[in-house]
Amino acid sequence: MANALEVEALSVRRGRSEVLHQATLIVREGECVCLVGSNGAGKTSLIEGIMGTLPSRARTLSFHGVSISRMRPWDRVRSGLVAVPQDRELFPSLSVVDNLQLGAIAARERRGKGGVLPEIYDLFPRLAERSAQKAGTLSGGERSMLAIGRGLMSQPQMLIFDEPSLGLAPKVVESIMRTISQINANGTTVLLVEQNVHQAFALASRAYVLENGSISAQGTTKELAGSELMRRGFLGSDMAVRDV
Repeated sequence: MANALEVEALSVRRGRSEVLHQATLIVREGECVCLVGSNGAGKTSLIEGIMGTLPSRARTLSFHGVSISRMRPWDRVRSGLVAVPQDRELFPSLSVVDNLQLGAIAARERRGKGGVLPEIYDLFPRLAERSAQKAGTLSGGERSMLAIGRGLMSQPQMLIFDEPSLGLAPKVVESIMRTISQINANGTTVLLVEQNVHQAFALASRAYVLENGSISAQGTTKELAGSELMRRGFLGSDMAVRDV
């Protein structure tokens, strides 16, 4: 199985501080891999380093064998590497359908055709019902659906999810995680970056653990679930529910 994303010795700076130190990870084509860590561990910084939105350096940073180290962030998206951000980053004054259509721009440029709106509505019927509604009026769960749908409109080869369970009620989290599993089963490679270890391990085949800006452990989710790291309390770090 070929590597979709290869990251070797990635360090990332935020302002004057180095917040990620020599991180190395691999995601193979078709895999669902998770990166878990507590709040402040450096998870979002790692994503921003991969996507090129924070200053970084790496021995290797490649996507499907092509170096993306010097590639501009929007060109990384055009290549098929797409992130669904933690704060959703929607356009609140635009309608649901307009937000989705904005996600199709990269697909049109890359493949010369439009997005996959009917498929998105099949995946998220609620978005079809809310298509004319302004994104800023949606519930937390609906905003998550819209952010994922917008990412899928670009027809990505790989999706990076940053804390998709953040602030959502348990039933909504379960629904979002089922959707991510379905997306992966349909052939899209997934890197799931999460603080909710139980949910992440239920989906992924392999995992990396990030602590204080460094990768502290890696292995299959089964191996890590029974490891000393987890026994000393890492599995107890699940986030609190704050929003429905």
